[in-house]
This record gives sequence, C-alpha cells and structure tokens, in this order.
Amino acid sequence: MKQIHVRGLSKTFRVAKRRPGMIGAVTGLFNRSYTDIEALCGIDFDIQAGEMVGYIGPNGAGKSTTIKILSGILVPSSGECLVNGIVPWKQRIRHVAQIGVVFGQRTQLWWDLPVVESFELLRDIYQVAEQDYRREVNRLIDLFGLSDLLDIPVRQLSLGQRVKCDIASALVHSPKILFLDEPTIGLDALTKANVRTFIKEINRTQNVTVLLTTHDLGDIEALCDRVILINRGQCLIDSSLVELRKRYGQERHVIVDFESVPILSEAHKSLLIANEETQITFLCKTNAASFVSQITSQYAVKDIAIAEPPIESIVSEYYEKES
Repeated sequence: MKQIHVRGLSKTFRVAKRRPGMIGAVTGLFNRSYTDIEALCGIDFDIQAGEMVGYIGPNGAGKSTTIKILSGILVPSSGECLVNGIVPWKQRIRHVAQIGVVFGQRTQLWWDLPVVESFELLRDIYQVAEQDYRREVNRLIDLFGLSDLLDIPVRQLSLGQRVKCDIASALVHSPKILFLDEPTIGLDALTKANVRTFIKEINRTQNVTVLLTTHDLGDIEALCDRVILINRGQCLIDSSLVELRKRYGQERHVIVDFESVPILSEAHKSLLIANEETQITFLCKTNAASFVSQITSQYAVKDIAIAEPPIESIVSEYYEKES
C-alpha cells in the first residue's frame, strides 16, 4: 500500500536581489529585483507502508524542501503529493495527526519546560486520549531510556539527550509516518548507534514508515534498504542498496593480515588504501577471488577478509560518472 505518492513535485523560491553597500540598500527599497531559485524540479517517487527510505544528496539538493512539503509546512509550486491519501498543505490538521517530524537542528520541545511537560502539551495538541497517551509514553520512556530526563528542562539536556527526547515527542501520538531530517547531526558515535537502534525498533514493532535525510551515509547503511538520491532538485537514483552496490559498487576492499611486513610489488602498492604494518587494505577493481589467489600465491598470509565498499564511495563514484 502506497503511503506517500509524489508526482512532478516542483518548488520555486522567489528571492530578492540586493546590491552591495548603502546605495544598493536604498535603491532596493524603491526598485527591487528578484531571482527565481528552483529547489525541486519535478520529482517522482512512491513509498510503501513500513519502508525505511534514505533520501540523500548534497547541500542544496532539495531534501529539506521535500520534507517540508510532505509535512505540510510548504506549498509546492506544482505537482501532486498524497500522504496517507491526504494533500498535506490542504488538510494540515488531519495530516499532522498521522505524521511525526524531527528536524535535527531544531526542537519541538519547550526550551524552559521539563521534558515530561512538553510531552503533556503535545498530548493536548494532538488530542490523544489519556489512556492511549500513558501507554505510548511509558513505552517510549522504556525504549529510549528517558526516565532520568523527564524532570530536566530541555535547555539543560545534552545534544544526544535532546535528540532522543525529540524523536520520542514525535511519536507521542502514534504516527504512521516519521520524517527525520538530519536526526544524528552533531552526535557522537555511541549516541548515533543508540538513535539508529531506536529508529529500527520503532519501524520493526510499530511498522512506522521512515523517510530519512542525512549527510551521514552510515545512517543509511544502518537503517535503510532503499535510497533515493537527488541533486539540483531532481531524482537521480531510486534503488535498493543491494542494486546500488551491484550497479556502482563493483570494487571491493580486501583486508589482508600478513605473517610479517610484506615487500609489495608496484602493482599492489598502487591498490593500497590503508597500511598498518602487517594488516593492509587493498582496493580490488577486478574479480575478488582472482585477486585473493594472487596475493596468497605471492605472500605469506595469516587471514583475509573481503568487505563491501562504504556507501560513501559508491555515491562519490556515481557523481564522478555523472559529472
């Protein structure tokens, strides 16, 4: 079942031009000129119920603009968009009752109030029945480990604590869809891992559909089976991670543990990625089995591992081919 349906979605922003200096500022008061910036240029995609989809691209690609349209914050210039059968910007009250949104650089919690009071306010805003609210909040407190944070004002939370509380607050009303815009920005490795675990658990236990935008492609590898890559407001790739690797990730990383520090041939030196004395990582551009056979026949080897290239290198490779 399609939960999100997007066809020909476009958004153009009209931006005032300003000349430099005082004269330019005064001139702009009486004779203002404008330029049009196309943030989205007719994008198409569908997302099924229960999917976790990574929505990636460079800065200015149109990711946040798309999220804001899907959540009803922005009105598109043209195109069709349905979320749970609702046009987001036309039926906003009905729409927001079925979605949760987290913007990593902003919070929807009340800055000077304890976390639990923010939850209570959100319960009133979304008109959640008391019994349903208690059941859901208790589940979220257990899932996110928030019991020690409930009475602390939001402004006193660390970034990682606030992000966990923000994601929990977006789920207080049991939404069917969760939009996450850079949810792990600025987090340390351990907190990132915890947040990823929480998102996986929500998707697994509640069948919540997740659309995730991020510059940390580790989030994508950890959470998503499908990737939509956009740039300059256009969809470039819509594919599963498996297909993306098959199509653009033909290279492999071969990690070799040698018996002793090897004297490598010039050909093998040219394939070096990392060198830690007896453990060396090679970039294999040919058949991995042939490469391993060649290494073991020429050097004394203790162990070998073959790894898929990280998603970052696949995306970079795609950009290089398309540029």
